[in-house]
Amino acid sequence: MTDIMSREKRSSLMRRVRQRGTALEQSLRSALRKHSVRFRTNVDSLPGRPDIVPTRSRVAVFVDGDFWHGWRFPVWRNKLTPFWQVKIEANRARDRRNFGRLRRLGWTVVRIWEHELRRSKEEAVSRILRALGGPGGRRTCVGSSAPTKPLTRRRRVPSAR
Repeated sequence: MTDIMSREKRSSLMRRVRQRGTALEQSLRSALRKHSVRFRTNVDSLPGRPDIVPTRSRVAVFVDGDFWHGWRFPVWRNKLTPFWQVKIEANRARDRRNFGRLRRLGWTVVRIWEHELRRSKEEAVSRILRALGGPGGRRTCVGSSAPTKPLTRRRRVPSAR
């Protein structure tokens, strides 16, 4: 099946697809800030460049689009041209590799799908908060009684007396 747009028009259209700071990500970030969760965004040093990484924890949050990351892909893959089937399958394989790498490094991975966030932002925030304060986890919310630890240990420099 041929594309109904010229290569230049399709290229222009695809360039406008945002990869960072989407409305869904901003909405989730805002909700996390209301719960006093401090975080970094798009951390380049971690596999897969997680969208949200709460500080003082080893939790990586990914906000994934239903189409681009293939939610229930086997159900609708046959409706796509071979190009898109290969593209989305490659995205899914890369996601699996990155999630595995993060888990081997001792990180908890939370994947929030686009449809879940649209349906109930509160439930998505609740999943992240559970990951932060679950068994063996550390809560980064205000009012928490659990102790918090930084990602890296700080070295004490002996004072010169």
